[in-house]
Amino acid sequence: MKAARRHPLGRRQEQRLDKPKLDAYRDRAKRKGPAVCRECGAAYRAGRWSWQAAQPAARRTLCPACRRTREGMPAGDVSLGGAFFREHRAEVLRRVRVCEAAEKKLHPLQRILEVKDEEGGVRVTTTGSHLARRIGEALGKSFKGEARFRYRPGDNLLRVSWRR
Repeated sequence: MKAARRHPLGRRQEQRLDKPKLDAYRDRAKRKGPAVCRECGAAYRAGRWSWQAAQPAARRTLCPACRRTREGMPAGDVSLGGAFFREHRAEVLRRVRVCEAAEKKLHPLQRILEVKDEEGGVRVTTTGSHLARRIGEALGKSFKGEARFRYRPGDNLLRVSWRR
């Protein structure tokens, strides 16, 4: 078994050295009072979005995931391809949808924006980088193959490439 490669400073210290990433779709401060998304129905309460019922006095707004969907601005980009993928396309895409359902159940802002056919494979875009990472890791565990993760600081987009 290979030993994990570690950053010389350690992951936590490396994160502290990074400059804060600005994301136009994240709230800069906590919202004042409860809110509910007018498109998906997610409720904002106590500093987080959830699928709980909205309070009667909740302000109607758009959640960050619905804003990303409306503007077509993904935070995750998963590229699927290879001979195995072409032969087992339906099975692999079903696994992708299962990952989305599991993530979305607890985290309403993690959704698939689009599943688009491309030359040699499929591109799946997501509203959150956590869902893109979860999809790449799940495909690696379920179907083996090779998953690569690329995140450029300041880009606010995680690119995942899975091939087999």
